[in-house]
Amino acid sequence: MKLTGREKSELFFEGVVTVILLLLLNLSIVVLINQAIAHNPGLQNGIFEIKRSIKLGPTDYQLWSYENLFVALMLIADGFVLYWRLIRRYKQMQLRHIISELHYIAAGHFDHRIGFSLTGDTQRVVESVNALVDSAIHSMDEEREIERSKDALITNVSHDIRTPLTSIIGYLGLIENHQYQSEDDLVKYTHIAYNKATQMKSLVEDLFEYTKVRQTETPLTISRLNVTAMMEQLAASFELEANKKHLKIEVETGTAPIYLEADAEKLGRVFNNLITNAFKYGTGAHKVILQAEQRGEEVVIRVANDGQRIPADSLGMLFERFYRVEESRSKATGGSGLGLAIAQSIVQHHGGYIYAQSDDALTSFVIHLPVKHDHPLTKKEQKIAN
Repeated sequence: MKLTGREKSELFFEGVVTVILLLLLNLSIVVLINQAIAHNPGLQNGIFEIKRSIKLGPTDYQLWSYENLFVALMLIADGFVLYWRLIRRYKQMQLRHIISELHYIAAGHFDHRIGFSLTGDTQRVVESVNALVDSAIHSMDEEREIERSKDALITNVSHDIRTPLTSIIGYLGLIENHQYQSEDDLVKYTHIAYNKATQMKSLVEDLFEYTKVRQTETPLTISRLNVTAMMEQLAASFELEANKKHLKIEVETGTAPIYLEADAEKLGRVFNNLITNAFKYGTGAHKVILQAEQRGEEVVIRVANDGQRIPADSLGMLFERFYRVEESRSKATGGSGLGLAIAQSIVQHHGGYIYAQSDDALTSFVIHLPVKHDHPLTKKEQKIAN
């Protein structure tokens, strides 16, 4: 920390005043002691005998003046007192600088940090202040992001509900006003209205599920799961749909069973979403691969397909609410856009994490889950795994 000219003057004045006061104190003590000795012959004789008996060094030097020794000791003590006073005043100046920096930050300069380096506890105060400001800025950014997400949520929900609702009202209006030519037209209009209502129901259910899994206080029904058996069951349950799309489901889990502690129902929802996502978006794919392996205290599960590659700039946004790689938001090519967000929330609730990878060979969604539910994966482990 660099002192200003005024602060240097303050330190100099503090030192001068302290030295003068200490010298006056020393002089007063010497005078009082001399007076006490002068009025006490017994004390004079005792001091004389002590001085004769004290011999210093190899030459047996005798200390004939106690005042020299006393003054030397007093000067040493004065040096300590002077040092303590100057350090105390310097720390007060440091604190004053910190308070000034805090007022500057509090005035709205949130990009400012306390830049000077100190020592000891004062430096820890500076580091704590900077960390506190960083945390506050991060919280403010998160709050703004939440507000932005809420606005996007309202916009997307309004769009996704308004579109089918407009069709439902339109076709039901034709039926209500008898604006159809034949019984076939009536059946056609009714069928279209029914499909649009089904889309709305699916969106509402996804919204409800997403809201529910986002609530961290929602309890999980934890049990010991055989991941190998679950992968086999998933492949069998999707086999018919895969055949319709000319896809093959392959399971790669090894020979030894893999176990972990998780909520079977919610984890099944994750895999259902990922496999359904592969069916919908795996353009040109010939197979869907389900892999699982245990790595120490975590289980790594991969749902992959050999379809069209996902653009690199879209990988980081796949798990955002309502995000779709295709921007038309067409129900013919995609769902509500909540499937991956729901999957991510469930995985995080289990103490794990999920991310996407895509190249010319495979597009993969990789899940890392702890073997023991009460031992969630740490951020350090997540960073290493990525």
